[in-house]
Amino acid sequence: MRTLRESATSLPRWRVWILAARPKTLAASVAPVLMGSTMAWTDGGFHLPSALLALVGALLIQIGTNFANDYADFLKGADTAMRKGPLRVTAAGWVTPEAMRRATALTFALAVVAGLYLIWRGGWPVLAIGLLSILFGILYTSGRYALAYIGLGELFVLIFFGPVAVGGTYYVQTLSITKEVLVMGLAPGLIATGILLVNNVRDLEEDRHAGKRTPVVRFGRAFGVGLYACCLLGALALPVLWFWATWRHGGAMAVLALLPATVRAVRTLAEHTEAAVLNALLAGTGRLLLVYSVLFSIGWVLT
Repeated sequence: MRTLRESATSLPRWRVWILAARPKTLAASVAPVLMGSTMAWTDGGFHLPSALLALVGALLIQIGTNFANDYADFLKGADTAMRKGPLRVTAAGWVTPEAMRRATALTFALAVVAGLYLIWRGGWPVLAIGLLSILFGILYTSGRYALAYIGLGELFVLIFFGPVAVGGTYYVQTLSITKEVLVMGLAPGLIATGILLVNNVRDLEEDRHAGKRTPVVRFGRAFGVGLYACCLLGALALPVLWFWATWRHGGAMAVLALLPATVRAVRTLAEHTEAAVLNALLAGTGRLLLVYSVLFSIGWVLT
């Protein structure tokens, strides 16, 4: 830890906070907003100010959650010298726990400010989505029954980075919601869950020692790899199933172009345990999510 603290002096302060925000995972916020806005556009309800504020709010909530995670895992002793993942700045001594706690509160407060117009426009449903997103972002690693520590982290990510984010984005623009938005909203939630699964497969032993009962800890590494494969392949299958059921928006099946990359990602997770490889896979799954949202959006608009 001493070496980490000494190396911190060579980094600008702004870069330390960028590391704490975990930019390689932020596609999980961008993708559902892009998809929700695309579906609002095709339904004639696109509203640019609402779309931009939804994006800002989503990013701030995810960054606030990452800060809260950094702070709470440090207090619980989950981030140790055994850690294989990207550096956690509180555990490294680069940011004091008090500074991280204040940064978490400030980031969530900014998310509330960004959401004020959306609440005015969309009413209590938007308020409820925002407050629940912040609440569960805090409870993800904080408290006696933290979601990540009792094995509910994946479910939280699936719901809030999936149908809630896509549906919320669509709603603040159109002031309505449709079944297809919620169903297709599962896709980014599934891939975002995949990002978390890479993290949890990589950190299996560290999580077990810290008492973090993720599904990977409970059921083993092979289960985590299998669930990762189901999440990514399920996201690719959703547009196909929707087209088969409705004969609408067949262009969204353009996401099938990602099948080779998806297969390679699953094989990498199954065959490798090296930290560097899995950290690269975590970032790669984030890129996969972003590309998925772009291909989906283009195909959805064109058909």
